[in-house]
Amino acid sequence: MNLHGKDIKIFTGNANPNVAASIAKNLGLPLGKSDVASFSDGESCVSIYESVRGSDVFVVQSTCGPVNDHLMELLIMIDAFKRASAGRITAVIPYFGYARQDRKAKARDPISAKLVADLISAAGADRVLTMDLHAPQIQGFFDIPVDHLQGVPILAPYFIEKFGSCTKDEVVVVSPDLGSVTRARKFAERCDAPLAIIDKRRPKANVSEVMNIIGDVNGKKVILVDDLIDTAGTLCNGAAALIEKGGATEVYACSTHGVLSGKAIERINESPIKELVLLDTIPLGENVRSDKITMLPVAPVFAEAIERIYEDKPVSPLFI
Repeated sequence: MNLHGKDIKIFTGNANPNVAASIAKNLGLPLGKSDVASFSDGESCVSIYESVRGSDVFVVQSTCGPVNDHLMELLIMIDAFKRASAGRITAVIPYFGYARQDRKAKARDPISAKLVADLISAAGADRVLTMDLHAPQIQGFFDIPVDHLQGVPILAPYFIEKFGSCTKDEVVVVSPDLGSVTRARKFAERCDAPLAIIDKRRPKANVSEVMNIIGDVNGKKVILVDDLIDTAGTLCNGAAALIEKGGATEVYACSTHGVLSGKAIERINESPIKELVLLDTIPLGENVRSDKITMLPVAPVFAEAIERIYEDKPVSPLFI
């Protein structure tokens, strides 16, 4: 069995072309020649313009909005490479959509994350490389290897440099809810800062109500840490509570994935958040602009992970 291909080839769909180009540049490779378009009825159309026979192919494609279009592009590209006799196919998915539908929250709910995992495997992917799944156990939905990168090693150094002169008595890392405590704790350990938690109740989807702040944030700068920001309701409500109830002096926030749907940008601009740091796993739309948002690149980390996968080296050192 061919464990990996004879050479590395990087291809991209329409979701992350800039990230894919940066990954290829970091590896000193040209981006693969392909075209991903649509027929007049909306069906995705993929054309590959170079041989991939025996190659180790990496397809870079976040399944971000429009989610279904980008997911179909990914599946069709994987199928095209499989039928072109690629040596091994890795789906590089910086942002894995449908990850929030990972369990049956109520009767007759689908588990869409498992369905998407099955579709990617059935299309012909040999492995998956992704970053900060909303629920880490989604790795178990796949019957193929999954390399799960983390955003904290990219985000934490930015704030360490920003608050380098501050002591741990001046900065507190805050988890916006109980589900993000593990991620926030890792962030706090890297920054050598204490941890606080916002305890909230969610009456219905995309609506949150802050109930209590566990920990001391009075008179301190705080960093809210989350994996993704969708409508920004949780984030902005949490930021307001930290100022009004907790007595924090400044609020900063960071997240791996900036979905930023609905009124997210409006909420962020009107919130007390001084700066929101995001990774470019999801490109900002042309109309999504805010002076508060800072974007950090993920291409160097993904490029190193791809090189390690190709050379059969462990990916775990990237977490240190």
